[in-house]
Amino acid sequence: QVQLAESGGGSVQAGGSLKLSCRVSGYIGWWCELGWYRQTPGQEREMVSRISSGGTTYYADSVKGRFTISQDNTRGNLALQMDSLATEDTAVYYCSACSRVWGQGTQVSVSS
Repeated sequence: QVQLAESGGGSVQAGGSLKLSCRVSGYIGWWCELGWYRQTPGQEREMVSRISSGGTTYYADSVKGRFTISQDNTRGNLALQMDSLATEDTAVYYCSACSRVWGQGTQVSVSS
């Protein structure tokens, strides 16, 4: 059974940086992408970034060039480096495996 645990959220001023981490436990198949999603109150959860087992990365247009997703060789640790943060990046961020298993979420708040 896959379990995910995020850490690293917090509050930052616009233009600042934060790094989110996700510890992945349990078996992850080669077909399973790991990723980061975010959600604000009243809105649907949206994809921020995903990474395949082979290292192919995908980003939402709104974060391209500012966020970087990475995973270690064992796929036991997933990270999201967020730079040049903007107020619209404020959300609860969720770690995901196969878009089916979710972490508990971590709050990111960006103030102007």
